[in-house]
Amino acid sequence: MSASSTRSRKSARSRKATSHPHSKSKAKSGHLWVATVKTVSTFPPEGLFTRDAATIARSLASKKVSPKGPGSGMRMLNYFINRGGRGLSATRRAELEKAKRLLSQRIKQGRRKPERIRQGNARARGA
Repeated sequence: MSASSTRSRKSARSRKATSHPHSKSKAKSGHLWVATVKTVSTFPPEGLFTRDAATIARSLASKKVSPKGPGSGMRMLNYFINRGGRGLSATRRAELEKAKRLLSQRIKQGRRKPERIRQGNARARGA
């Protein structure tokens, strides 16, 4: 075994032993980035995230809650899940993840609609 391979092994071991500055120690101290975020841009209805997935997705996709579109609602939902962290029960997290899937489907459907409208207008003009 050469001296260089021994050195590289030692350095690899020492790198693994050191921890990242933003690892668990920061989470244990209670200083999480998500706790410091303040926003006044949107106001979802009180208790929205305690409802069923379909209601959450429908509400977050609405212009009243998300004036910039359903993508904004998806960001709100992700933020809520991140903020809940380990405090969310498994069933609540599963329901919120289901709402994310439903909202994602709504976003995809919204992207497809302009194509259908254009095709419909082309047919009307051609007829």
